[in-house]
Amino acid sequence: MLINLVPEFFRVVEAPDPLEAYRRYLDDHLPVLSSYWHNYILDLASPHVDDVIGRALAADRRDLHDVLDRLDVPALAEDVMRRCEDLFEVDVPFDVYLMVGVGGANAGELVVGGRGIAFVCLEHFTGRPNHESLGLGLQPELIGPWIAHEVAHAVRYTAPESRSTLARVIRELRGTYDLWEAGSRATLRELLVNEGLAVAASRAVAPGFDSWDYLGYTRRQYRRLRQLEAFLARVTEFDLDRQGLGYRLRYLTGGVSAAQRLVGGKVIPERSGYYLGARMVEAIVAESGIARALRADAVECRESEERARGIHTA
Repeated sequence: MLINLVPEFFRVVEAPDPLEAYRRYLDDHLPVLSSYWHNYILDLASPHVDDVIGRALAADRRDLHDVLDRLDVPALAEDVMRRCEDLFEVDVPFDVYLMVGVGGANAGELVVGGRGIAFVCLEHFTGRPNHESLGLGLQPELIGPWIAHEVAHAVRYTAPESRSTLARVIRELRGTYDLWEAGSRATLRELLVNEGLAVAASRAVAPGFDSWDYLGYTRRQYRRLRQLEAFLARVTEFDLDRQGLGYRLRYLTGGVSAAQRLVGGKVIPERSGYYLGARMVEAIVAESGIARALRADAVECRESEERARGIHTA
């Protein structure tokens, strides 16, 4: 189901008391929005919440209004959802939320009450950076690939036949996706494969973009990752089956310090794990198709990669 919260957010901004109106907006959609805040911003009990909300409410949104005037975003989202349902052979319901965020992730995945959710924060897709809204300036046309990316996660986490470690962790957490808990309890291999499969899924659903667009990189960043590929594969080899939140921060999180990204004597680029993960799943996607690959265990991905390379094990 598509849920468009953008008109409601704009009514909040225009209310006589926007902060109080935002609080009511939070209460009306609390299960999903509290999960969004917890996973991608900060806990709603934090003393800094009102400052974050106030900044979001005061931001100049003319860039976003311009995009919404010329692009039918809900229609685009509905089309992408239909393609996802077909290509991913979806067998459980999921939701896609269109929303205005408060400056965190441009898009993300949630599981609330066992139901997979993809969300897209449209302030990041206006085509030009906005320091007031903290918008990244991504092109509006990239909304489609990012929806597909996040829906792929939702399918991997909730499909009955999913053998993903993350699906198991979510079941253990009673149908809730907690980014920090999942990042601590899944191996680095699972985390990389998880993002790699989502990248492959977005390519399948929304073809025609440059390779770096699917990874969330600039062209320059993508070129640098290609140069470092052999080095990254070598330095991660002995950590792939280890667990720890630090691995997620080092390989999959933006805004991490250079010291945290120091590996093998080099400071690796931010979010380099997306490139590694995309390479790690190429074989299983080619061998099994994207629908089956999304439900595969990370070890199955490794075995497909070994077969593709002609490696035989006892």
